[in-house]
Amino acid sequence: MKTILSIDGGGIKGIIPGMVLVELEERLKQRTGNPKAFIADYFDLFAGTSTGGILTCLLLCPSKDKPNYPRYSAREALDLYIKHGSEIFEIKGLKSFFARFGWVKERYDGEVLENILLNYFEDVKLSELIKPCIITAYNIELRKAHLFRQKVAKERGINRDFYVRDVCRATSAAPTFFSVAEIYSLAGVRYPLLDGGIFATNPSLSAFVEIKKDPKELILKDIYIMSLGTGSSKKSYDSDELRNTKALFVVPALLDMIMSGATETSHFYMKQIFNFLGLSEHYVRLEPLDLQSIEEEMDAASPKNIKKIIALADRMISQRTKLIDVLVDNLIKLKESGSIQVV
Repeated sequence: MKTILSIDGGGIKGIIPGMVLVELEERLKQRTGNPKAFIADYFDLFAGTSTGGILTCLLLCPSKDKPNYPRYSAREALDLYIKHGSEIFEIKGLKSFFARFGWVKERYDGEVLENILLNYFEDVKLSELIKPCIITAYNIELRKAHLFRQKVAKERGINRDFYVRDVCRATSAAPTFFSVAEIYSLAGVRYPLLDGGIFATNPSLSAFVEIKKDPKELILKDIYIMSLGTGSSKKSYDSDELRNTKALFVVPALLDMIMSGATETSHFYMKQIFNFLGLSEHYVRLEPLDLQSIEEEMDAASPKNIKKIIALADRMISQRTKLIDVLVDNLIKLKESGSIQVV
């Protein structure tokens, strides 16, 4: 049985899957009696987009002393958002004024995010991550999806290897929020990339296709996917208001709808595939279904809203505690024997 962890994009709402990961890891420690149990121990493949890509890289970042062990716990990964979220999404000085009128190229200074990523990852390479993973991005010049693959980086060397900090910068380069990420492979090849949420805000379908490439020719019953979302938006847009709004100011709404549509489409296809084959319990998705208690924009990272997002995630975890118990039991059983319970 191959296990997959997929984590959606969603900006500061990455706190939501981050808190689920903390809960999963703590329950795994309790159930197994192993205080050194990590999320990375229980999945064979990881997939992440944007904020989910950053979380994935944090979970798989190797320890300096023991390169086969994670450097960060799930809680330490979550701390990036709690401690630095407001800093990443902060507009300073005159830029704050001009941003209201759309007179800036991008809202936020990419250097702030880059310095935080440098602090967390230093010179860790994609090939050095402790488990296979795919991180999504989009090449604006070639007009095609770009998947950063840990396995390919290990096999093909510097031509397909990158610094993890650059991978994270690329997958989170959301249009209008951050500038295009112009990064280079270790071989010096240039890649101009945008946020992978353009085509795979929910990367579970990408992960499913990726693992089916396994030369062992896995059949579907050998795959178990846990998909963590950043919240299902019910926000509506008034057609008259959009029609009468200048095109420049419609872009954020369009971006929101594009990414929400990509998320829903991936989830729909995954459900249909597994339901059709009578294996619905092999695909599990966990996210809050109502975001009304928070400001749901991906850059709504005020200290007050971060507290609201934490409260929302905590409430969801409390409401879904029985499901989370089943997920934890399944992860333990899958690691030991390859069998699962029906959710």
